[in-house]
Amino acid sequence: GLTGGHVIMLGPGNEEAALRALRAYPGGLQVGGGINAANARRFLEAGASHVIVTSAIFTAGELDFAKLEEIVAVTGRDRLVIDLSCRRQADGWFVATDRWQTVTSYGITAENVRALEGRCAEFLVHAADVEGLQGGIDAELVARLGELVTIPTTYAGGARSLADLELVDRLSGGRLDLTIGSALDIFGGSGVAYDACVAYNRHAIGSAP
Repeated sequence: GLTGGHVIMLGPGNEEAALRALRAYPGGLQVGGGINAANARRFLEAGASHVIVTSAIFTAGELDFAKLEEIVAVTGRDRLVIDLSCRRQADGWFVATDRWQTVTSYGITAENVRALEGRCAEFLVHAADVEGLQGGIDAELVARLGELVTIPTTYAGGARSLADLELVDRLSGGRLDLTIGSALDIFGGSGVAYDACVAYNRHAIGSAP
């Protein structure tokens, strides 16, 4: 079955629903949205394979390494996903926190990526400028991430067809996975059928060298 799917708690009042999902599929789902050092263990013990963090490791628009180390001490590197969701600025892409409303000073650069790779298992990167619009991926960001990352990384934002799976794979040199959200039929979309995605990935895995 699907592993590595994301359960994201958007706002208050849905923590119990997230916990029920994790308990129903132990080890199969990652969880994010309001995760911090104080509550991460609860979600891991409920069955999350990983917890996803963004805003909890930033203070006043700056990456707070002390907060990051607090979370790593709870989760361990191998069960932590750092969300580097970002917005494009004049001089590149910068991490956006607080539901992508606050653009931080932390750029998507080689130095910054290297500083975090040793502290987490994966990256999750939403292209906030195109997220949810089904208008196409941010191809330049995908290519740039493909140049930078050396750990598993999932890109999200703008996917609208099955062809985007192949496009992201090609642009990133095979280094990025793609999350498809609002375009997916099981979420009410019409651009991509879930069964077609499963078939594509099974074929890709089967034909891998």
